[in-house]
Amino acid sequence: MNIQEYLSQVDGFINVYQERQVLEQARGDLSLPREFAARVVERLHPAEIPVIVGEVREETRSAKTFRLMARDGYLPPFRAGQYIHWSVSVGGVRTGRAYSIASPPHERGFYEVTVQRQAGGFVSPFLLDEVEAGDEFSISGPAGTFYHEPLMDGDELVFLAGGSGITPFRSLIRESVERGLPRRIWLLYGIRTPEDILYRRELSGIARAHDDVRVRFVCSEPPPGYRGPRGLIAAAAIRRFVGPPEGKTFYVCGPEAMYRFVLPELARLSVPRRRIHCEVSGPPANVAQEAGWPEAVRSDRMFQVSVAGHGTIPARAGEPLINALERSGLAVPSLCRSGECGYCRMKLLSGQVFVPDRVAVRESDRWFNYIHACLTYPLSDLELRL
Repeated sequence: MNIQEYLSQVDGFINVYQERQVLEQARGDLSLPREFAARVVERLHPAEIPVIVGEVREETRSAKTFRLMARDGYLPPFRAGQYIHWSVSVGGVRTGRAYSIASPPHERGFYEVTVQRQAGGFVSPFLLDEVEAGDEFSISGPAGTFYHEPLMDGDELVFLAGGSGITPFRSLIRESVERGLPRRIWLLYGIRTPEDILYRRELSGIARAHDDVRVRFVCSEPPPGYRGPRGLIAAAAIRRFVGPPEGKTFYVCGPEAMYRFVLPELARLSVPRRRIHCEVSGPPANVAQEAGWPEAVRSDRMFQVSVAGHGTIPARAGEPLINALERSGLAVPSLCRSGECGYCRMKLLSGQVFVPDRVAVRESDRWFNYIHACLTYPLSDLELRL
């Protein structure tokens, strides 16, 4: 089999497991030069994809869905629940954010991502206010581990969403019903007001048409006269909706505050930690409130960061280092911006930093002072090597 035949198979993927079959063939075919196998891997996992915005669709007063299409017509396959990193230039600052793919994997011509305006945000206002159909950008290939693994997760799935955390669940639900997968799904979606519900008509329609999908919206700040479920996604509400939690796998995606509330509620239901999947949630709104933050350091305190070969830049204690680096014009590779993927890994030569407990730093990196700049905060003047 030559490289053209391999890539032809790659272009036609529907089920991501075929990826493994092709790669196994590539590794086992001694007549296939090593660089050909490398091209297959690059085709499946490109570092960067030039895209054009094909459509912009308003979802709510504070959210829009963007349809991203590859300029060369090819997008790699992904698993429902994964995300892409959307690179942008805002005010002369080259940066980007991770967004879950909201469209299902079997829609091969585009990725859809839904962006919700974030209070005090830097990127979301630009995307919502400035970006139009026809604009060109670059994105990463799909990444992340927030997906369904049939061998471990079973087929009874409980999705707990908050705000824009509904986006990966839209992909998972549509994949399930449109491909006829043998899953039972309960979606409990927490929002502030009914006007904040993303995909309301679509999700309600799916629930009406499919007995194995149940959907409930829970409003925390309902208007007068609201008759739907209200409050927070507490243990009692979860049990009433899904029944006994035994044997079910729980997926949680939403803002930082949701994790702090929902995870203890699942513990009250005796849900094993191995049965809970949490999507990465970005930097905390106020890192000074994180466990272990030193009281002596104010979040607005400024420090000087010396970057080997690039001079010295200012950095604020309460802001991730990657923000200060990007603002100073330094290009820092990034993907998840949540302390998980390690793309922004760099060497801390001297100084003290704060790293939240949830950051997935390898033990060897701790030994040799490597940090993830997206969720590392300066507590003193620093020296770094990119």
